[in-house]
Amino acid sequence: MRRAACGVLLAGCAASQAGVPAAELSPEGPPVLMIVSGVTLDRDRMAAYSRALAESRLYEEAGGYYLNAPRPVAVFEGEVPDDFVSLIVRFPSRAAAERFWRSETYQREIKPLREAPSAGDYTVTVYEEAPVPSYMAGRVTPPAYRDAGPGR
Repeated sequence: MRRAACGVLLAGCAASQAGVPAAELSPEGPPVLMIVSGVTLDRDRMAAYSRALAESRLYEEAGGYYLNAPRPVAVFEGEVPDDFVSLIVRFPSRAAAERFWRSETYQREIKPLREAPSAGDYTVTVYEEAPVPSYMAGRVTPPAYRDAGPGR
């Protein structure tokens, strides 16, 4: 096993880029998933934050996009509060995710919309995306980053 740059222990699933289409490989590394999970405390402020984030086009500029709707459609185990959300954002690389997160626009204009007081109790983590396993070959293909967009 190896420790990824984000501090997550990996059991070899992302240790190589085998199984990742050439069109998807970034010179900055493999795709990553940013996971935002937690409880929303103020829906109106989070709606304003979401609108500002969409209008900023920061995800588009970083090559990021949502993989899911934030509210669960089912809970198979455990108890989930009514206002629990979990959102997955896919980026072409960790560097692209960091450009988004550390951008002046996000840090100074958008993120403050959900802070002081906090509009939600969230954690934000980033993981390397695992390659599609061989038993799924031909049945599913990962979305490819064919055009990395501006600045990449």
